[in-house]
Amino acid sequence: MSDPMVFAILLGLLLLLLAAGVWVAVALIIMAFVAIAAFSNAPEGLVLATTLWGHSYSWQLAALPLFIFMGEILLRSKLSEDMFSGLAPWLGRLPGRLLHVNILGCAIFAAVSGSSAATAATIGRMSVPELKRRGYPEKLILGTLAGSATLGLLIPPSIILIVYGVATEQSIARLFVAGILPGIMLVLLFAGYVAFVAWRNPASIPDDDMRYTFMEKLRASRRLIPVLLLIGGVIGSIYTGVASPTDAAAIGVLLATILAVLSGNFGTKAFMEALMSATRTSAMIAFILLGAAFLSISMGFTGIPRNLAAWIATFELSPYALLAVLTVFFVILGCFLDGISVVVLTTSIILPMVEAAGIDPLWFGIYLVLVVEMSQITPPVGFNLFVIQGLTGVNILRVAMAALPFFFLLLFGALIITVFPEIVTYLPNAMGN
Repeated sequence: MSDPMVFAILLGLLLLLLAAGVWVAVALIIMAFVAIAAFSNAPEGLVLATTLWGHSYSWQLAALPLFIFMGEILLRSKLSEDMFSGLAPWLGRLPGRLLHVNILGCAIFAAVSGSSAATAATIGRMSVPELKRRGYPEKLILGTLAGSATLGLLIPPSIILIVYGVATEQSIARLFVAGILPGIMLVLLFAGYVAFVAWRNPASIPDDDMRYTFMEKLRASRRLIPVLLLIGGVIGSIYTGVASPTDAAAIGVLLATILAVLSGNFGTKAFMEALMSATRTSAMIAFILLGAAFLSISMGFTGIPRNLAAWIATFELSPYALLAVLTVFFVILGCFLDGISVVVLTTSIILPMVEAAGIDPLWFGIYLVLVVEMSQITPPVGFNLFVIQGLTGVNILRVAMAALPFFFLLLFGALIITVFPEIVTYLPNAMGN
């Protein structure tokens, strides 16, 4: 039986398990167990036991629950309200006016949460009622929120970049730094689109009667200082080499707790809720990573990824053609799986092909996150769509249609970093190893 046929059978088994409602981690373990039992001579039970035990601890992975905990703390604080109050006076005169609060608010919160869903929930809870009250069009409110919340996957500290770094043995610090410029690029693309829509149809954007002096704007900006200090403390310590991502995550949890307490809306109950939510999320991701580790080991025993890469090489696809095919593949896969599952499921199979094509694994990690961002706003399993539907009660298809322009902007962003890879690699190279 040919390797493509074997791969198709295993993939079909996985999709069948997922369709039956089996947990992603369990589905990965079953698929890997079948692969190693049916298509290799390795002792499957021994390999399963040693893999799960050997991958059940990792110092690099310790950053994951800490960053999740930091985001959960901020989710329950008043810092998101402070962001709206601090940003609104500066953005009221731009084309698109306060719609830019969604974009910049998501970008700022993404830099302290690491989660797309948490970013959508936090900023949406604060901005959607306020923007609706002021008469902004629903489509642009929902679209800017859905699209900009995806920045939580890219702008460091990104949970999905930690997962990719652990799965592919890439430096998490370098991945974090690599995500900075692409994140800024996406913010500019989103803001440019809103400004263009406002310029084409100025009647759709309500007038802002509020006028602020420069000193009033500065006073309002004081509310942004805590969040900016938190971002600077976490990202700055990583970039300068003062702290590893895990150390920076610990600093972030401490600073986030202090800021949340000082905001006056964070007590013992909120702290325990944040702790338990972070524990559940971290345990889920860790379980998925264990399943992915066993899948990766089993694929190594069967030789399927290596042979599949050699088979695809016979088509003599250029790197650009390979990336085009992978983009379609990841977007389709992302229609049915969450972003973390997409990454852990595919890296052990896809990475040999990518490296054989001469593509930098560091750059590929950022590209992969960009493509996964698209799937966050693609039905039927676009997590951001579900979060926004839960916040607003709007039909999920209407939310998806509102987010469609931002899907194409993300696709355009992936094209830009493909043509100009230095956008991704410049800062990591400047940082060194």
